[in-house]
Amino acid sequence: MKKAIIIGASTGIGRETAIQLAQQGYEIGICARRKELLEQLQSEIQGTCHIMSMDISETEEAREKLASLINSMGGVDMIILNAGIGIPNADWKGEEKIININVTGFASLANFSFEYFRTIGKGCIAGVSSIAGLRGGSISTAYCASKAFVSNYMEGLRCKAAKENLDITVTDIIPGFVDTPMTEKQTRTFWSASAKKAAGQLISAVVSGKSKGYVTKRWVLVATIMKVMPLWLLSKI
Repeated sequence: MKKAIIIGASTGIGRETAIQLAQQGYEIGICARRKELLEQLQSEIQGTCHIMSMDISETEEAREKLASLINSMGGVDMIILNAGIGIPNADWKGEEKIININVTGFASLANFSFEYFRTIGKGCIAGVSSIAGLRGGSISTAYCASKAFVSNYMEGLRCKAAKENLDITVTDIIPGFVDTPMTEKQTRTFWSASAKKAAGQLISAVVSGKSKGYVTKRWVLVATIMKVMPLWLLSKI
């Protein structure tokens, strides 16, 4: 039986990913800060589901908890790093929180995941970045920068795996707008996908070993435009 851990599984894409992987026969481990939401999800899943309450901004504790969860599951084949926050028009305290979770917390667990799979000789890592990480943004400056970090860190791990000839796939999941608690207060959205559809495309990208997976696929067009958009136009968005 395949085994997967989803970090950031209490709501949105992570929650739906856990449900769909369980439906596909995976033994799963789910992690998030709010234990009550994990227990609720666990009760809805048919099949073996392990839970671990985890605050990824507490990096050393989070790494220890991930190691404990992997051990209790008898090893895993896939780790999906979905935890993250966004705070529009954040002050410094808000930006600091974004950086602690989306950058430091993410890197800590991505590093741990890579070293774990290097030890056992194979595995799959997926990190959820964002279309927002392709360029800077005036409304969510720290968030855009943090998601650019996620994509570049994942690319670095992919290069490391290739250089060392390791059987480790590293997939950067790049969502556009998805109907989740993070986006429910945003008014300027388009092409918004359900969490169910986003999770399905995430799983497909990871299982097929893709280096990048846009969610949904139509966001490839937006990414192409954003990469060449002049600053004067970008600043008006």
